[in-house]
Amino acid sequence: MIDLHCHILPGVDDGAKTEADSLAMARAAIENGIHTVIATPHHKNGVFENNREEILASTTYLKTILEAENIPLELLAGQETRIHMNMMESIKNGELLPLHNSRYLFVELPFSTIPLYTEQLLFDIQLEGLIPIIVHPERNEVLLKNPTRLYDLVQKGALTQITSGSLLGEFGKPIQTFTRQIIAANLTHFIAGDAHNITSRKFTLREAYEETRQIYGQETVFLLRENGQLLIDGHSVSRMEPSMIKKKKVFGLF
Repeated sequence: MIDLHCHILPGVDDGAKTEADSLAMARAAIENGIHTVIATPHHKNGVFENNREEILASTTYLKTILEAENIPLELLAGQETRIHMNMMESIKNGELLPLHNSRYLFVELPFSTIPLYTEQLLFDIQLEGLIPIIVHPERNEVLLKNPTRLYDLVQKGALTQITSGSLLGEFGKPIQTFTRQIIAANLTHFIAGDAHNITSRKFTLREAYEETRQIYGQETVFLLRENGQLLIDGHSVSRMEPSMIKKKKVFGLF
């Protein structure tokens, strides 16, 4: 399996703190059936910076350590960028790092709001030739209460990535149910782990795909898994026709 989202680089954000932590995470990823991960440190989230060159250097460094320890995990570079007004300038000056130098760029929304400029910015990113992937939309309070806004963003070209832990209930029942609704409505295109450690935020991709298979069938699992490979290979990912989620189904959870 491929995990597009993890915080495995040592000492750069709220993920692995030391090289030993990174090695433990790498071994845990292998045990979870993952053969490739994209390291996606936080960028511009109010705490961490992690610009393009810094991430590439840290990724290269960790790869040498993995090789020395004979851990057969392929490590690629990416970035989890918090949405901000100057993102287009950051794209043009080379500060941002798409996933594995592809056309796909992670965009993180704040957890409690959606900036007024979000729709225009996502459109501008696409005009620049990149494809924005909204990470863990199921954990955004505005989208949880008004899922039509997620539908609108996807209809206008954005992709989304849900978190395995959300599907498994690690962030609470309302988020779990919303995550299932997102999958059922074809409003997501990837499942990823967003692992930060080997305890509270560990790799659970295998469990999430099994949950998906039981609820939605093997075809959905195949599509979501294949999209990860398509992204890494530089191809266009598969998109199913999205549908709206009825608001009352979300409010009924509270």
